[in-house]
Amino acid sequence: MLDIRIAGGTVVDGTGAPRQQADVGIRDGRIVAIGDDAVRNEGRAVRTIDASGQVVAPGFVDIHTHFDAQVFWDTTLSPSPLHGVTTVISGNCGFTIAPLEPQHGDYLMRMLARVEGMPLASLQEGVPWDWRSFGEYLDAIDGTLMPNAGFLVGHSALRRVVMGERSVGEAATPTDLAAMKAMLAESIAAGGLGFSSSWAKTHNDADGEGVPSRHADPAELIELCSVLRDSPAVAIEFIPTVERFDTDVYQLLTDMSVAADRPLNWNVIFADGRRRDVISQKLEAGNFAARQGGRVVALTAPMPAVSRLCFESGFLLDTLHGWTEPMALPPSEKAALLADPQRRAELNDLAQQPSAFRGLARWERLTVGEVSKPELAHFEGRTIGEIADEQGTTPWEALCDLVVADDLKTGLYPRAAGDDPDSWALRQELWNDDRCVIGASDAGAHLDFLATFNYSTYLLAAARDREMLELEDAVHKLTDVPARLYGLAGRGQIANGWHADVVVFDPDSVGPKAVEVREDLPGGAWRLYGEADGINTVLIGGEVAVSGGEFTDARPGTLLRAGRDTEPVTATA
Repeated sequence: MLDIRIAGGTVVDGTGAPRQQADVGIRDGRIVAIGDDAVRNEGRAVRTIDASGQVVAPGFVDIHTHFDAQVFWDTTLSPSPLHGVTTVISGNCGFTIAPLEPQHGDYLMRMLARVEGMPLASLQEGVPWDWRSFGEYLDAIDGTLMPNAGFLVGHSALRRVVMGERSVGEAATPTDLAAMKAMLAESIAAGGLGFSSSWAKTHNDADGEGVPSRHADPAELIELCSVLRDSPAVAIEFIPTVERFDTDVYQLLTDMSVAADRPLNWNVIFADGRRRDVISQKLEAGNFAARQGGRVVALTAPMPAVSRLCFESGFLLDTLHGWTEPMALPPSEKAALLADPQRRAELNDLAQQPSAFRGLARWERLTVGEVSKPELAHFEGRTIGEIADEQGTTPWEALCDLVVADDLKTGLYPRAAGDDPDSWALRQELWNDDRCVIGASDAGAHLDFLATFNYSTYLLAAARDREMLELEDAVHKLTDVPARLYGLAGRGQIANGWHADVVVFDPDSVGPKAVEVREDLPGGAWRLYGEADGINTVLIGGEVAVSGGEFTDARPGTLLRAGRDTEPVTATA
């Protein structure tokens, strides 16, 4: 007898093979029959799901999320399962909250609030902070989650526990490095899936200093990666720089992969036709590594880059020349700076100097998205340039006046990068490039900055409406490709004996709904949020987690642990 029969659907199995009309039978959390006759031979089903006119696909695998804190206050890990995601990998960019020593919890909270856009009040009120080892953290959430979830071990957390305040500003001593390696090995033995780190200039702590991992030299990174070689770990994730790669970056990525004998994925490519040469040059890292026995792949987001700037958090604005320290000021001091005519003029002069994101300082092009005060609502939907013309002032003056009046909470939107024909052509090339993996959702992070958590339904809609990918290829890239990269045993395909992580969706209507602001975080904080069209049923471990676009009460997710829930992965596999 079956637990569930999915009847009348079109199976797209995740491998890229042609679709087929077939029923699917599920028992004890596994797929046990595919095909009408095979399913009938298994007997009656306790429950039948009518999938007529629908696609039956493996659950989507999102390998770049930051749900490390959200797991405590929202065990659905919303909104990801609403978009068909059944497995998430967190602990990216070096930003984990384990291992932990009690005296470092406040630093990690404030770092996450600054660099990953997680409201400090939510971190303080919604997370218990009562573990120490990585294993204790995993045990605390095991059995509580809706989707399957695995976690990398973060470099900044390791550094902070071992080196304390010296983790910012100092190189590791041989004793420090030995202690970090031992802690990393212990964390992997407890179930950590691998190692993550970052050198990105956009990653600064609450004091405006580079996060701990940014103070590591190449030798430290390579030594830590070597811990993975004789362990069950499956992956490395790293951000080397947001700027051009040079030979030194190529070599570092290669050396990290070779030392671990594991694939390394770096973050992130947003397709922009104006940067085609830079993107092409960065992708050469994959070829460089392959020649030396490593494997380096890029994460690429499937949508144009649409970001939300806010002076309250200062994220990304702090990459402007000379803005790191001003954007790290407490809100009251930041507001006073922006209100002072002389100091605001000095700040604008700095912003016009060369930097990686100097284009943000085209103030006239910013659009006002949301304001917090009703009396300012008439500015919403207008550009700063339009407002400045109306007021007879400069765009910078108009911007400062607005954000100060709005207590720095104004949402400001630069023009979307990469929403032109050349960028879409480049995006299609990236989707079909073996040196890339589609992902980079950042779900769980940048709650006031990005809404890329809907990457899976966005990809399916874009592939359909723009005729960029066949459905079989799109599903393959959302399921089996990331699952194989991370060695997730029995996940990523509709296959006999594999875990019953399944998405039933309407291929003609699937897509993301509009993004909205939702005030549902601990401490009364808000986030950018969006649901999906066309995702009708999501099964995780054979249990219905999403039905009719709504969450159920099921929490069937597996806490994925290296070795137990993974199969071996090597750099050359």
